[in-house]
Amino acid sequence: MTASCLSPINVAPQQAPRPLPLFLALLQHETRDAPEIRARALAGLAAYQAAPRDIPPAPLPVVATAGHATLRRYSNDGTPLVVVPSIINPPQVLDLAPDRSLLRWLAGRGFAAHMIDWGTPEPADRGRDLVAHVTDLLLPLLRSIGGAPLLAGYCLGGTLALAAAAHTPVSGVALIAAPWRFAGFGEAARARIADLWAAAEPTCAALGLVPMEVLQSGFWQLDPARIVAKFARFAGLDPASNAARDFVMLEDWANGGAPLTYAAGRQLFDDLFDADLPGTGRWHVGGRIVDPAALDCPLIEFVSASDRIVPAASAIGLADRRVLSAGHVGMIVGRHARAQLWEPLADWLTSAAAPR
Repeated sequence: MTASCLSPINVAPQQAPRPLPLFLALLQHETRDAPEIRARALAGLAAYQAAPRDIPPAPLPVVATAGHATLRRYSNDGTPLVVVPSIINPPQVLDLAPDRSLLRWLAGRGFAAHMIDWGTPEPADRGRDLVAHVTDLLLPLLRSIGGAPLLAGYCLGGTLALAAAAHTPVSGVALIAAPWRFAGFGEAARARIADLWAAAEPTCAALGLVPMEVLQSGFWQLDPARIVAKFARFAGLDPASNAARDFVMLEDWANGGAPLTYAAGRQLFDDLFDADLPGTGRWHVGGRIVDPAALDCPLIEFVSASDRIVPAASAIGLADRRVLSAGHVGMIVGRHARAQLWEPLADWLTSAAAPR
């Protein structure tokens, strides 16, 4: 569920694109009556594949490990903070570039900032479901810090962070574009997602993993015309421009990512999207129902009014709710991210950590 997860092709330097046939099929369908748009989108695709890539920031040190997940430290000094990314797409959107890094910015604002890196599961991890991601991976990593850290969870990382907060002391939880009431995605979208899982599940069960291409194809269905349009626009950009650089960075991120374990995918599609267990108060994690109202810590949610990935209607509806105009990814790395999210988030975290 990330974000500009609506992207078709994973192209790292000197690598072949992965789901190119899927994108070409989508392009053919969406532009069957618009050959001029198809031509521009194909030109944009070619330009994207040929574009130069910036060297990404070096990963920060690993200070704890649990299963295939690790905890990376961005700062030693300040109030302990753990940022929990989505389990879909790489966590690098939180540390995309020196000038687009929420984590490095927070580390310079008085927080001992850490990030969960969910890593890459193997087929042998097939039985590790979403609940086990919380109990077996996230909780041990949080407890390795000691005390009661602050949590900030992005997208599905917020959903899992909230479940973790029901099992270990935390000083506060900030949810950023985090889904909870999955009925808020709407009947049509949930029906499409159910059809996707019905088609993909037998293969995923055989693999023991849910490949990223399965997740991508579901995200594309949310707004296929937008995928075509953004590649058509990219064809007209100056390859040396900041806009082109940003496009390439985000597309490379959005098309990357490890697979999910089969059990995590099954719970995501069956228990969350289909049954809406969190939103209906029936989601059991570690032997108890996760109830945001029962948590003994400050909570806040940052919601995007224009989010195509996690609609505002799927948020919890907390009393402390900030509605942003930036989109699902824009609130993290967009031009106005610092004013809309970074600074209000840092202010709230500072307040949540203050003695009560």
